[in-house]
Amino acid sequence: MKNRLKLSRIEIGITQQQLAEKAGVSRQSIIAIESGKYIPSTLLALKFANIFNKSIENIFELEENDWKK
Repeated sequence: MKNRLKLSRIEIGITQQQLAEKAGVSRQSIIAIESGKYIPSTLLALKFANIFNKSIENIFELEENDWKK
């Protein structure tokens, strides 16, 4: 899954720690999501969408190989 979490975070000028606090997760979780090592839950994805005032699809995007899993 491709994500634009880091880009979205930078656009509004907040740190990983600030995003983690807003979303109620650890900074390590933000690092793992931004690097593509962890796919967030639906609830967490919805929180990100709310924080950035974007749709989930503007932050997270399925890639072709995601359909094969």
